[in-house]
Amino acid sequence: MRNLFLASLCVAGSLLAAGPGSKPEKGFTSIFNGKDLTGWTKAKENEDAFQVKDGVIVANGKRCHLFYTGPFKGKAPAFTDFELKVDVMTKEKSNGGIYFHTAYQETGWPDKGFEVQVNNSHGDWKKTGGLYNVQDNKVPFQDNVWFTEHIIVKGKNVQVFVDGKKVSDWTQPDDWQGPKGNPGRTLGAGATFAFQAHDPGSTIMYTNVRVKPLKK
Repeated sequence: MRNLFLASLCVAGSLLAAGPGSKPEKGFTSIFNGKDLTGWTKAKENEDAFQVKDGVIVANGKRCHLFYTGPFKGKAPAFTDFELKVDVMTKEKSNGGIYFHTAYQETGWPDKGFEVQVNNSHGDWKKTGGLYNVQDNKVPFQDNVWFTEHIIVKGKNVQVFVDGKKVSDWTQPDDWQGPKGNPGRTLGAGATFAFQAHDPGSTIMYTNVRVKPLKK
């Protein structure tokens, strides 16, 4: 009984740790200041799809992507091996995504890098934590609560955790050429991150964005 009580406290603590106002863990650096989009650049389409409200990046509107363009510790972003943590909340029937190894582009779905899915009740069967079109997840998490997506890239291995639960674990094959129609979906195609605003019916909130570069 005591062990169950302690486990419950740990879960409650992890939930309370997520969301606006949370502080980065040791070794992580925040790349969103909670006030505005300093260091971030919107694609040149439907730019009103991204707003900062109450310490949160809100994605709601027609397709747009928000790219981290830096700087990071005085230099241009160069996130190849890293840990990225983002606190996320989805509203009902919402779809979004977190890109890594991507690069800024003015319009369209990002050609470079991978998308970690953000979707718990949208009609698309590919759910939160999956590597979109590479290693998809069918099991949703909850809407209207904060959860943490934790992406780790080391060498050719990619792991994705949602609130500490491993959802994806994928290693890029040596002969990888990307899925059909997505040749740029490969490690090393870019070196930064992006958030997705998917459609006007979707509302996704991102905050407490922190990253820890890993030594090769």
